[in-house]
Amino acid sequence: MEQLSIHKIININKKGNNNMIIANNWKDYKILDMSDGKKLEKWGDVILSRPDPQIIWKKKSYPEKWKNINATYYRSKTGGGAWKYNKQVPNQWQIKYKELTFNIKPMGFKHTGLFPEQAVNWDWMINKIKNSNRKIKVLNLFAYTGGATVACAFAGASVCHVDSSKGMTTWAKDNIASSGLSEKPVRYIVDDVVKFVNREIRRGNKYDAIIMDPPSYGRGASGEVWQFEENIYDLVELCTNVLSDDPLFFLINSYTTGISSKVLENILNLTVGKRCKGKVSSGEVGLPMENSNLILPCGIFGRWEV
Repeated sequence: MEQLSIHKIININKKGNNNMIIANNWKDYKILDMSDGKKLEKWGDVILSRPDPQIIWKKKSYPEKWKNINATYYRSKTGGGAWKYNKQVPNQWQIKYKELTFNIKPMGFKHTGLFPEQAVNWDWMINKIKNSNRKIKVLNLFAYTGGATVACAFAGASVCHVDSSKGMTTWAKDNIASSGLSEKPVRYIVDDVVKFVNREIRRGNKYDAIIMDPPSYGRGASGEVWQFEENIYDLVELCTNVLSDDPLFFLINSYTTGISSKVLENILNLTVGKRCKGKVSSGEVGLPMENSNLILPCGIFGRWEV
């Protein structure tokens, strides 16, 4: 029990959720209800219903709220799925998180271009960067539409944003612009992350902070295959070669089914922790439901930090 207490993470605004950090500072995003494999979400003025495998209970807390849905994503038995629109939905709209602005639009595979639970990590990295009182270089791998890129740029860091998708990288540029950060030092790279990190090692480039949000399975810009269980340890080990002599943090997020947060903690202890003095922690990430004590688990994280 003594060892567990060392790595316990308690969100200061939500008590009773050991080893879970909770994104509970949203105003433009809310979970209105959850039931029977679906979550009812409000994104600005747009209400969406999307599937979520964690929601295995069958009781709706607020049945009346399900009558005002703008669009619902239905999975297909043959794979994939599609949106069904009950009311008009803009092709794209914006929501704000504190001083940050993000562009939202429904896409295939139920996504909207933003993972709102990551806001709790944005707050953490913003505080780490601002409190460092020095210039911080951040490497954001599997950077998607740039939630972490926007947060780090806002905090004053220079950011290298790497993703294999040109479309997602363009979206990240739009998010940076929408947040009024276009003049900030952000470098956008469309490439396979492993190939890019190897090139950075050869160039001698170093970073004070590394963020990665790797998929369970994916392909790089030139068709390179990524599998989380097979590749994550090697990538983290590789990335230690581009850490500066005075690193600030290393963050891994994962949504891979069956992987414990303790696995990420172990990997960080065996890699970054062997080279750099600091502390390692891990746990779940969660989103609160409005007017409820229910919390939706949304993946896991592992952190190394000074």
